Amino acid sequence: MKKTGAEVILESLRKEKVEVVFGILGGAVLPVFDAMYDFPIKFILTRHEQGAAHMADGYARATGKAGVCMATSGPGGTNLVTGIATAHMDSIPIVAITGQVFTTMIGNDAFQEADITGITRPITKHNYLVKKVDDLADIIKEAFYIASTGRPGPVLIDVPKDVQMAETSYKYPSEIKLRSYKPTYTGHIRQIKKAAEAIAKAERPIIYAGGGVISSGAADELTRLARKTNIPVTTTLLGLGGFPETDKLSLGMLGMHGTQYANHAIMESDLIIAIGARFDDRVTGKIDEFAPEAEIIHIDIDPSSISKNVQVDIPIVGDAKLILRELMKYVDKKEPGPWHKRINNWKKKYPLSYKKDGKLRPQFVIEQIYEVTNGEAIITTEVGQNQMWAAQFYKYTEPRTFLSSGGLGTMGYGFPAGIGAQVGCPKKIVFDIAGDGSFQMNIQELATAVVNKIPVKVAILNNQYLGMVRQWQELFYKKRYSHTSLAGGPDFVKVAQAYGACGICVKKKDEVRPALKKALSVDGPVVMDFRVVEEENVYPMVPAGAAVNQMISGMA
Repeated sequence: MKKTGAEVILESLRKEKVEVVFGILGGAVLPVFDAMYDFPIKFILTRHEQGAAHMADGYARATGKAGVCMATSGPGGTNLVTGIATAHMDSIPIVAITGQVFTTMIGNDAFQEADITGITRPITKHNYLVKKVDDLADIIKEAFYIASTGRPGPVLIDVPKDVQMAETSYKYPSEIKLRSYKPTYTGHIRQIKKAAEAIAKAERPIIYAGGGVISSGAADELTRLARKTNIPVTTTLLGLGGFPETDKLSLGMLGMHGTQYANHAIMESDLIIAIGARFDDRVTGKIDEFAPEAEIIHIDIDPSSISKNVQVDIPIVGDAKLILRELMKYVDKKEPGPWHKRINNWKKKYPLSYKKDGKLRPQFVIEQIYEVTNGEAIITTEVGQNQMWAAQFYKYTEPRTFLSSGGLGTMGYGFPAGIGAQVGCPKKIVFDIAGDGSFQMNIQELATAVVNKIPVKVAILNNQYLGMVRQWQELFYKKRYSHTSLAGGPDFVKVAQAYGACGICVKKKDEVRPALKKALSVDGPVVMDFRVVEEENVYPMVPAGAAVNQMISGMA
């Protein structure tokens, strides 16, 4: 049976069990949207293509399935770029489909033409320019396979308008075999046994878990390993939820704004078991002073990540879930010892804290959100101080409950990602913990949430500044606040109401919990404007270029 390229795209998405597509139509993708008129696929019309990419990303992080976004050629495709780059840095599986000008016009500077495959080549795992409709079904199958296997990542498919209109005999492939792409899943048994021997000998071991634990679904395996061996666990920002932070072995997050006890522990360890983490600069601090006495085991599905930043002693390439299952066979049960006593002393000496007074402080808001949601919400964040407070003061016990832009640090990420997460997990409570600066970068997606009845709750920690940049200016630039003030910003309650959402303004501590309870009772999106202390800082903090145990502790 003959199908047009547009019909091939939609039918192939159905074959891939795609539940929802986020995006905006335009001239170069009109054939697909015309076919969509009669096709049973859920499409959410966003108000900006960047929002669509972040929604696909949030959906993918919350569900573990590939997210899908769609845009037209030229500015439609280029507006996806920030969201694609965000997904690429954090290894998130999304498939972006863009329209393109007619194949005969490519390279002629046609109206709304942009070389989107060239533009996105550095920020995608792979991308395609489809030149023949007969190739389209195979390409879509390949795209989903590549995006979701090995180290996940975004894949872009650019489809010229004439390819969408052309006809082909449609047959969707049942499987894909790519000669040049064969990810390693099973770890080398000799290396796994070496790791077990190193664990048996170690006196001061620590597990350092990253986002790879989440993407591989290895949280249960990690928890079992830690509890059997009694090894303390610290996570990266994107690893939050990979190990329950309510567990006595949890050290919380490490790195630039991690806990002081996690940073002291990793620096004084004699064995680091790194799982699905990449030793980025926010974790290691000054590289040549990082963990000087530690032997390092590194488990990662991406061989190019191993010894990329820090030289490791026992590399194990493969899927974290499978490797940890195998490792469990060779490790013996260990009891707590002097190392645990030392760590507990650090925990008592350096707890996460903030000034407790009558003022409305952002950390207090986060604690209240944790309490009213019983720690069971999906938390998305924007980027900056709000992100770090959300990482520090909400305790994550389940994977896929903390969604944030880690590697790229994309302001404007949290709210559309929250929409995507809510669509993927309709029975969960979703909170976007936002800053007044970040929230305004994709504030137009309030319309998307309202029209589609997506009940994301937004908690704006409104300090009237680009807060994290202001903090750096305070600490390292003699308080020369050059262009970081956002004073005179909008009335967020009125903005929310203008879009048809509920808006709440909170100025006092005793108003916080009633506002949160009201927000949870509203069957729709809610924007809460918390007017917090303006010059509150995130502590602890490792200054740029310092070792991670050289922290500014701030004021308790």
